[in-house]
Amino acid sequence: MTPPPYRIESDRLVIRCYEPRDAPLLKAAVDESIEHLLPWMPWARFEPQTVEEKVQLIRSFRGQFDLDQNYIYAVFDREETKQVGGSGLHPRANPGSLEIGYWIRAGEVGRGLATELTAVLTRVGFELCALDRVDIQVEPTNSRSLAIPRKLGFTQEAVLRRRLEAAAGEPRRDSVVFTMLREELAGSPCTAYDYAAYDAAGTELASRTVA
Repeated sequence: MTPPPYRIESDRLVIRCYEPRDAPLLKAAVDESIEHLLPWMPWARFEPQTVEEKVQLIRSFRGQFDLDQNYIYAVFDREETKQVGGSGLHPRANPGSLEIGYWIRAGEVGRGLATELTAVLTRVGFELCALDRVDIQVEPTNSRSLAIPRKLGFTQEAVLRRRLEAAAGEPRRDSVVFTMLREELAGSPCTAYDYAAYDAAGTELASRTVA
């Protein structure tokens, strides 16, 4: 597998590795969205955090990215003045696969940003990282998140019982697993989303238009 790019640009989004200077933007996005995130994101129960705590969190994200351990992205508007969500390509299964995770700022829900983000990361996974499979896990009651892989042509493989992290004092949550294989990308709606990708030095790695 080739490591994912540090920066990806799509029609409406900049998807890139975190930098410490992003801490105030991350805090603003999360603080606005705590109630929106609490039902689905176990980490939201530890919010709100200070800017200093966000700096330390971002340093850990960046360290994992640089060491090819986990690829956590901030998601900004094209001007990079507002964080509209977060995402990542996570090595949670066998070699040759990465899992896409995503969350969208409360005030940005309903604009199709999660669909654009997921489609672009799926293309990047297959076209630049040489993956064999891209996975998505969603809680069964999260209807908005369930709609995204279905819309993009992923196959629902299974419902795995008590696989997702639980909130304090509660049982682990069930997981609906969606998968796309390399050969399925070409016929999927993901190819309707353009992107350009760059390495850590800012060198363009690829520019993909609508297939």
